[in-house]
Amino acid sequence: MKQMQDELDSSQRRAARHFLQWCLLSLCLVMACAGCKKEAKVAAEGNPVGTYRLVSVDGNRVPCTVQHEGHAMAVTSGSFIINADGSCSSKIVLAGRDSAIEVKATYTREGSKLTMQWQGAGTTTGTFEDNTFTMNNEGMVFVYRK
Repeated sequence: MKQMQDELDSSQRRAARHFLQWCLLSLCLVMACAGCKKEAKVAAEGNPVGTYRLVSVDGNRVPCTVQHEGHAMAVTSGSFIINADGSCSSKIVLAGRDSAIEVKATYTREGSKLTMQWQGAGTTTGTFEDNTFTMNNEGMVFVYRK
């Protein structure tokens, strides 16, 4: 009787082990298929080069007034140009003045992320997706569209 119970336990363990192996194999196949999305490749292979128009600052549609370091700024328009040679520039036109803020940078690219090193200043990062470029500069979020 003891021998028969041992054989039954052994066959049940083998069956359970086979079942778990099949479950694990199925899970691995599902995970592998889920990781093969074409959309992820398209976003990383996109081309950010071009001229973008400023559409919002900190969620406010341009033209708008925004606060920066305790000062109110009336932003009337802006642009961001990304060149194929690794350079870029940003121009923001402010109301009430006959001036614009224009700065230049070089950038490095990692997938859809650009890291910009501004002339005479620090670095910022931005991302592009389809026709939209978004940049966080000292806590202010700028959104541009081609």
